[in-house]
Amino acid sequence: MAEQISRTQEFVQAVQDALEANEIRRVREFLAELHPSEIADLLESLPGPVRSELWVHIDSAIEGDVLSHASTAVRNSLLEDMAPEQVAQATSQLDSDDVADILQDLPEDLADEVLLSMDEQNRQRIAAVLTFPYDTAGGLMNPDAVTVRGDISVEVVLRYLRRMVRMPDNTDQLFVVDRGNVYLGILRLTSLVLASPDARVEEVMSSDERPIVADTPVSEVVLLFEQRDLVSAPVVDEAGHLLGRITIDDVVDVIREESDRSLMSAAGLDEEHDIFAPLLVTARQRALWLAINLGTAFLAAWVIGLFEATIDKLVALAVLMPVVASMGGIAGSQTLTIVVRGLALGQVGPANARSVLWREVAVGVINGTVWAVVVAVIAAAWFNDVRLGVVIGCAMVLNLFTAGLAGASIPLALRWMNIDPALAGGVVLTTVTDVVGFFAFLGLASQFLV
Repeated sequence: MAEQISRTQEFVQAVQDALEANEIRRVREFLAELHPSEIADLLESLPGPVRSELWVHIDSAIEGDVLSHASTAVRNSLLEDMAPEQVAQATSQLDSDDVADILQDLPEDLADEVLLSMDEQNRQRIAAVLTFPYDTAGGLMNPDAVTVRGDISVEVVLRYLRRMVRMPDNTDQLFVVDRGNVYLGILRLTSLVLASPDARVEEVMSSDERPIVADTPVSEVVLLFEQRDLVSAPVVDEAGHLLGRITIDDVVDVIREESDRSLMSAAGLDEEHDIFAPLLVTARQRALWLAINLGTAFLAAWVIGLFEATIDKLVALAVLMPVVASMGGIAGSQTLTIVVRGLALGQVGPANARSVLWREVAVGVINGTVWAVVVAVIAAAWFNDVRLGVVIGCAMVLNLFTAGLAGASIPLALRWMNIDPALAGGVVLTTVTDVVGFFAFLGLASQFLV
């Protein structure tokens, strides 16, 4: 990974130097040595004007591959300057699912123009994918699948394959269908090669490989590929008709996008954020969550303000307040992360939500009790006040109990309201643990110390 990052930075420096020196031939020779995915990484690492200048010098034969590897934000910035005919030409050699991904990110009128610029065959292939939501198996699938019938011989299948101009990428198996295109099973290439030429396909095929229904969420598709160690899988409609296939490269893309989304959403950012987006655009994208955070900060400040007189009389409270809030925040974040992950993997749901909730509350109480003793001893020794140690210890137990309860219940409630818990859970949790922590600590101090 470190080597790849270093290579990308070397590419960035080399391209910028060549462009500044107006050495166009050197730029094109350099690009010719790179894989489309490396060019995409390079484009994402360059400021907007330099990115646009470099795009002009990329071989038109690989423009589509570069676009398919680029992030949505960077891809859209490049597509803005391309005519519909250019987009259609650039994507003509891509898999249908990759083209569909590109078109789904375009404005509807521009996407329609690009479709009209394609030939009839490509237009039908893309339309077959676009009819399904992007976050389902149908939206992820590629309609280019090699199919055979079960009543023909292995020799006929081999002759058929030899006549093909090219096999679809990641083809590890053929799909067996009847005359009505109803899915029957799979014929692995290894079985095909080892079978007798006179054997019938139905004799060597595997009929226990279950297909994926087109409206299956992509999160479930990822789990199926992981559990079954799949390279490709058939996609069917409700009636069992074969629609296409999903391949491992597309599943890896989904995993990467989900990882980026989880990382960025924790800070309230879009996973497709362009690091070199215009300043005002970047500022606007970040403003919403800054405003929300400001509101929660004022709420916590208001709670502290309720006990202003108490803090004036005992300055030690101001010193120890961050300890209570911080411990609650960390404990809650741990629970939140576990539950959000469980929801994403299908391990947590209505059937076991209550068990998960009580378990996390119990963990919060146990940790709260253990660390309450530690903090109480430290506080009592530091300020030479046993009562202060007891108060902060009790506040610690209350806050970690609340952290466990909130960390488990908030993502469940957000999922029930169809709100992404990975995006909004952290903000809500921090507010709860801060408010409860400050209120418990200062409230107990007001009753027993002042």
